[in-house]
Amino acid sequence: MSLRTVPAILALACVVAACTPALDWREVRPPGAGLLALFPCKPAGHARRIVLADTPVEMTIFACSAGGSTYAVGFADLGQVQQIERGLAALAQAAARNIGSTLAADATQARVPGMTPNPQARRLSLVGQLADGRAVQAQVAVFSRGTRVYQATIVGAQLHADAVDSFFGALRLQG
Repeated sequence: MSLRTVPAILALACVVAACTPALDWREVRPPGAGLLALFPCKPAGHARRIVLADTPVEMTIFACSAGGSTYAVGFADLGQVQQIERGLAALAQAAARNIGSTLAADATQARVPGMTPNPQARRLSLVGQLADGRAVQAQVAVFSRGTRVYQATIVGAQLHADAVDSFFGALRLQG
C-alpha cells in the first residue's frame, strides 16, 4: 500500500462511519415466522386479519423506521399449497397499490435461502407516493415456504444501496 492511498482509505472509513449511527443493525427472528432477518432498528410486531388470495388469514408484520426508511417483514399462513401463487401475486400487487405504483415487468426472481421455489416469488423495485403526496421508492420481495407467504419491504424517499443489500441479503428461512 502506498502512502497516497492511506488518506483515501481514511476518508472512506470516515464516510462509512458517519453513515453507521443511524442504522443499528441487529438479527431478528420474529416469533412464529421461521425467518432470520437483519433490521437497522428494533422492530415492533403486530398482527391483523386480512383476506389474501380469497383466504382469511392473520398477517403478522414486524417493522421499524431508521435513516429515513421503513423496514418491514410480514408473513401469513395460507394453509393450502394451491393458494401460494395467488397469495404471492396478491402481496406484490398490494405493495405496489400502497404507494400508487404499478408492478414493473422487470421484476427479478426472489432468492431467499430456504424458500420454496415459486414463479411468483419476486423482487420488485417500485416508485410511487405516500397518501400525503410525498414521493417514495420501495424495494419488495415476496416469497414462500410451505404454505406460508412472506413479504419483505423497504420504503423511503431515497433508498441506500448498502442498506437494501444488507436487509435483503440477510433474509433466511429456517426450519
